[in-house]
Amino acid sequence: MMKRLNKLALSLAIAAICGSAIAKNSPADYSNPTWKDKYPEQYASWASTEESTDKGDILADNPNAVILFGGYGFAKDYNKPRGHQYAVTDLTRSLRTGGPMDSSEGPMAASCWGCKTPDMIRMYDQVGEADFSDKKWGAWGHEMSNSIGCADCHDAETGKPTPARPFAMRGFEAAGEKFEDQEDNIKAAMTCAQCHVEYHFDGADHKKVKFPWDGGQNPDAMLAYYDAKNFKDWTHKISKAPMLKAQHPEWETWKVSVHAEMDVTCIDCHMPKQENAKGVEFSNHNVGNAIGNFEAVCADCHDTKADMVELLRANKAEVHSAQAAAEVVITKAHFDAAAAWEAGADEAEMKASLMDIRHAQWRWDYAIASHGIHAHNPSLALEQLAQAKAIGEQARAKLKAILAKHGVNEVTYPDYSTKAKAQVLVGLDKAKLDAQKKKFLEERVQKEWPVKVQY
Repeated sequence: MMKRLNKLALSLAIAAICGSAIAKNSPADYSNPTWKDKYPEQYASWASTEESTDKGDILADNPNAVILFGGYGFAKDYNKPRGHQYAVTDLTRSLRTGGPMDSSEGPMAASCWGCKTPDMIRMYDQVGEADFSDKKWGAWGHEMSNSIGCADCHDAETGKPTPARPFAMRGFEAAGEKFEDQEDNIKAAMTCAQCHVEYHFDGADHKKVKFPWDGGQNPDAMLAYYDAKNFKDWTHKISKAPMLKAQHPEWETWKVSVHAEMDVTCIDCHMPKQENAKGVEFSNHNVGNAIGNFEAVCADCHDTKADMVELLRANKAEVHSAQAAAEVVITKAHFDAAAAWEAGADEAEMKASLMDIRHAQWRWDYAIASHGIHAHNPSLALEQLAQAKAIGEQARAKLKAILAKHGVNEVTYPDYSTKAKAQVLVGLDKAKLDAQKKKFLEERVQKEWPVKVQY
């Protein structure tokens, strides 16, 4: 049961750390240790994100995901996010970034550095956002020394929270939320929102990062934006559907949540105030699980920690159940489409069902790619997963009719019960990918790049 929130106290606490000036950072300021002496408590709590080491293996836990991402990098490698300290390390080690042995090779664009390091902003300042974004990901690794840190979110001159990424500022303005016009608590939260959002790389503008918010920040509006542009992240390996990959839309899912209605932001829950040994208050930059700071973070609204833990457990179980139900349908739809192509269906026949697959998987991915959605907005997750399943069933019904037209009454589905089996089905040679990554890390990264990532 909710208690009355002390909004005045909350607002005053947040206002103490907020500002509206555009970030002014020198090249030296992009180095995280530069901030250590001036902000020792904040720095120490930020450094403690190295304790968040659990990365899991989403593909091993859920082989359906390999099939759903067939033909895209997430079928190669998909782990849970670790602490901010590991952003550069994990991106460099990921099979998704490949093993580029020179600056022109590799599957990924330079914009993949977008939310991993303040050094990207330094390079924007140095060479320009367009020139930086035109290159491949591997072209800039020798410049990336710092993981997500101080200059990403703060003006070095004033210390005030300010998003450093120009593409984020453009996104906010396109959505009618110009940074300078917002209340202090929202400005602070926008430093998180510059990365914890849905985005894509705009091929019409040097592959710069762009938020698809021109028509709104809800999943329907973003899907309409992508459809109007005929944008696709990839063509599915099995079904040939034009696919979209949702990133991690925490900002968008929070915007329509109970927490947002009560003016409770990501800062309030994940960066609570605490006192140092001298009694001086500072914000904890560990960005940890809010339930670990229940008394400071949750107790104003929620009665007991035990009740909160049980609520989160129940929400997570319900979301996972809905996720699994949607996955069964969409995964089979991909194989149904492959069977229809093999039976002789043409593009005109297949267009509507492939768009259904695209739309169904977008909603599935939108719901589960948002970290912690079972805590942030479980009702939205359930809504999108229900729609994903329904649209997936619609795709399968259309494909069944196409198959019948071509004399196919039954589809035989292969065994994709393990990550290894599923990866073979989507055409991946895991041993080859591992060998390429090993060579890249040992012969290039460890010799030429400042962050020495081990295989």
